[in-house]
Amino acid sequence: MRKTEKLIAILAAGMFLSGLTACTGSTAAGTPDTKPGETAASEAAGTPDEGTEEGGVLVAYFSATGTTKGVAEKIASVTGGDLYEILAAEPYTADDLNYNDRNSRSTAEQNDKNARPEIGSEDISLEGYTTIYLGFPIWWGEEPRILDTFVEKYSFEGITVIPFCTSGSSGIGNSGTNMEALSGSGTWLEGKRFSADVSEADLQAWISSLQ
Repeated sequence: MRKTEKLIAILAAGMFLSGLTACTGSTAAGTPDTKPGETAASEAAGTPDEGTEEGGVLVAYFSATGTTKGVAEKIASVTGGDLYEILAAEPYTADDLNYNDRNSRSTAEQNDKNARPEIGSEDISLEGYTTIYLGFPIWWGEEPRILDTFVEKYSFEGITVIPFCTSGSSGIGNSGTNMEALSGSGTWLEGKRFSADVSEADLQAWISSLQ
């Protein structure tokens, strides 16, 4: 083969390889399976939490033994609401809850209308919530004093508050009206007592009746 023909062949082969490399490189550099306006990083991160939307439901509860917690979780399941547990800064022991002991902590607190046990759970913003289900056990015929601490701490302006309680037999009594007076804000509906084994269907029927 003449020198001129060899040179032309070499140049042609070089141009072919250069074009092939350019095509392959552009494919590797792109982000596969990414929709317009998205990146691989945003897909991996998932949808960010945008906070509570207007019209949100909150189920706030205090539960010393776990009974009220179980009902609160069912209400949250039925309503799709958020859960917030009101924890005591100093947890209640079995001795504290001994109603046969006139000197027990819970007895002393319930006998003192001004008792305000400290809340140990983190503060919560009520912004965006329009309905709050507020749960608690019945102690000596009324709400535990830590509920009084809670309702005095927050503003319920523009919020409908729906109390619910658990107990062995006692009804909700004046608990709702007690807390409404202490809070001084919000629209309070009449509350209701539930047993530990209440079904979600029964809770849904109760919630529907409130509409």
